[in-house]
Amino acid sequence: MSPTTTLFAALLRRNHHHLLRRGLSTHSQPPSIEYSLAHPIYTIWAANTSLGKTLVSAGLSASFLSSSNRKFLYLKPVQTGFPYDSDSRFVYNKYSQFFSLNKPEFSVFTSNHVLRASVPASNAVVRDETGRSCGNGVVNLGFYEESRLRGTSENGEMMEGYSRLVCKTMYGWKEALSPHLVAERENARVEDAELLGMLKGCLGIDELESGEKGEVLCVIETAGGVASPGPSGSLQCDLYRPFRFPAILVGDGRLGGISGTISAYESLKLRGYDVVAVVVEDHGLVNEGPISSYLRRRVPVLVLPPIPKEMSNNLMEWFQEALSTFHSLQEIMQSAFLERASRLRNMPRKAHDIFWWPFTQHKLVPEENVTVIDSRCGENFAVHKVNKVDLITQQFDACASWWTQGPDATLQIELARDVGYATARYGHVMFPENVYEPALECAELLLEGVGKGWASRVYFSDNGSTAIEIALKMALRKFLFDHRIVSDDLVAESAESRVELKVLALRGSYHGDTLGAMEAQAPSPYTGFYQQPWYKGRGHFLDPPTVAMCDGVWKLSLPQEIETQKPNIEDLTFSLREDIFKESRDNSNLSEIYHSYIRRALQLIMDSSGFTRTGALIIEPVIQGAGGMEMVDPLFQRVLVKECRSQKIPVIFDEVFTGFWRLGAESATEFICCKPDIACYAKLMTGGIVPLAVTLASEAVFEAFVGDSKLQALLHGHSYTAHAVGCTAAVKSIKWFKDSKTNPNLISEAVLLRELWDSDLVRQISLLPAVHRVVVLGTLCALELRAEGSDAGYASLYARSLIQKLREDGIYMRPLGNVIYLMCGPCTSPESCSNLLNKVYRRLEEL
Repeated sequence: MSPTTTLFAALLRRNHHHLLRRGLSTHSQPPSIEYSLAHPIYTIWAANTSLGKTLVSAGLSASFLSSSNRKFLYLKPVQTGFPYDSDSRFVYNKYSQFFSLNKPEFSVFTSNHVLRASVPASNAVVRDETGRSCGNGVVNLGFYEESRLRGTSENGEMMEGYSRLVCKTMYGWKEALSPHLVAERENARVEDAELLGMLKGCLGIDELESGEKGEVLCVIETAGGVASPGPSGSLQCDLYRPFRFPAILVGDGRLGGISGTISAYESLKLRGYDVVAVVVEDHGLVNEGPISSYLRRRVPVLVLPPIPKEMSNNLMEWFQEALSTFHSLQEIMQSAFLERASRLRNMPRKAHDIFWWPFTQHKLVPEENVTVIDSRCGENFAVHKVNKVDLITQQFDACASWWTQGPDATLQIELARDVGYATARYGHVMFPENVYEPALECAELLLEGVGKGWASRVYFSDNGSTAIEIALKMALRKFLFDHRIVSDDLVAESAESRVELKVLALRGSYHGDTLGAMEAQAPSPYTGFYQQPWYKGRGHFLDPPTVAMCDGVWKLSLPQEIETQKPNIEDLTFSLREDIFKESRDNSNLSEIYHSYIRRALQLIMDSSGFTRTGALIIEPVIQGAGGMEMVDPLFQRVLVKECRSQKIPVIFDEVFTGFWRLGAESATEFICCKPDIACYAKLMTGGIVPLAVTLASEAVFEAFVGDSKLQALLHGHSYTAHAVGCTAAVKSIKWFKDSKTNPNLISEAVLLRELWDSDLVRQISLLPAVHRVVVLGTLCALELRAEGSDAGYASLYARSLIQKLREDGIYMRPLGNVIYLMCGPCTSPESCSNLLNKVYRRLEEL
């Protein structure tokens, strides 16, 4: 039986338009990742080049298509040496030969496509380039060939139960060199975004359907080794990370192959790939033994028979001998796929049954609203959804995973590598009276950065709320010593009976969930009797003036007690946001009103009880986060700090949220133009990878704890203080965010980030009837929806339907009542931010 073969070589206008209709683009903006989970998709990797990836792909096609009504999709994104070397054509030909040898009853329709190629590679196939260029030295080649392989039971027409083999080369270059070299030499560079966009199109829902109710298996074969560069120069293990398909690793059975195979495996695991199986050719060295032992037999290691040096019989005898191994491999792949798919489908129900989520009323979260996150790459979640079919789709993490995240995809891998190093080198070691490099370097960077010019000591802890507890202890001790309420003899005997210390803070502030931190904030939904029956509010809480863009103008909103002082009208609006932060405002009429207001408040506190003293000021500089993303007038905070300093009241800055570029500067002190005595940092400090917090203090604060007795020391800490893993992550993140080589958003000699949010679009949003106010600063863009009564405030569900629509648009958001916000990282491109804003704007228009 000889197959009927038809060969086409034509312009790819039709295919090109088809791909564009499916959302492909050659723009540099990364494509939104989406693919079906109705059928398994695997990536074939190798420890090095020439280890037999294509033989494994061909063997899998032979194994999988041994039954009827199936479709095998083989994709080769990057092919060098084309057209003389074409892996997709190899798979296409080998299957045809295997089919002819085994003569199954059913028929198989096979095809081989080459979509795009460099000009030299294209000229080796078709000389005419007219109308085929798609830019950057790449042309739409449109090479296509097909065969109809007739089964032994077929008489005449193709039977209904036929199977299909579809092979595709996405990009081809002529020279047989590493992709990054040949792309440069042939002047045909393909950027990662373009390649991933093409891959997404080739994995479209219709491509993975068999045309009937049959099974489908897709393999994507990489080029060279795991860490071989792609055509843009990116390592392929990084290039394909946004999809994070499960992996088959072709190991090396030769001398030295154990090391190479293990290194390749570690490179994949470091980047979050699931390696389902390792396949090794038998070279007589039994490499599979040590490899399997290293993997602790968690990953199956399969052995292929030796590939004959003489390619007799077109390798058909070898394929026949290896077929049982390929059957086993295919069964492993199918089993792993079914297990993964089942787990993803069941996760919402199981989560609903056993999780107790924070800040969540479980009765308001139906099972279908639970977001299943399969992985993360940079700022994007890969989310499992069930529509007509199971999908993995992409959502931008606009919560910055609750305000901690900052890494792009590159920093994420850098952090994974460094954290792994710290774990291997240090594990965890106790901190008191000890020193090790990660903790020391982290402390030095903090004092040279956010603490520069005022801090001399670094106190490590585990999270923001704990850092606040430590800060309060520091500040209150400092106050007691400065006002001689306690002395070097530890404590005045009657001090406890004579003095009650409270803090001065702002309404709307939030400083954490531990008991002491909650006492330092004004009554709020977080401190109510249901939440904290012990809450008394050990503070005096001032109503702060706030600033926001309303109807296209930056406006100052004053509390009633200040408004009655009749400030100048010109002090209440700003044409530019930058005007809000100018120190020249210190000479304004409003500044005098603020001074007077704060002095009266402090005097009233003193007069109300002789036994109550204000032992500390604690504020969130500029932005009150959990209180509704309110921007406090920086002039007011600056005046507040000055007045407290004049009365020897220690000043605490809670920068857990605002620090490390969240607001566009490494420290929010840049915006209010004054320094604290104590400051707390966490969240972005480690890039959001692992919990760590610090409380920075001046030398004067430290001295209040120095004495001859241990009882004078600061008796606070936890088991994981200054853990090496967290300190290592912090060192990497701090350096990364403030280096213009790694953070393209830095301007003004690394003092500020460039503007990330389109100012015209922000203004348009503020003009919408549905929007009450907008606050934009640094990585934050927040807006309050216009609402009244129960639709306003933290308990409001008013934004719920809007949030669900935005998640459908690929933006993961979580509201603060009727306040919604977008939060990106310090390295996020303004183009990405504009894309997010446009989606929000379109949805707000619908309101």
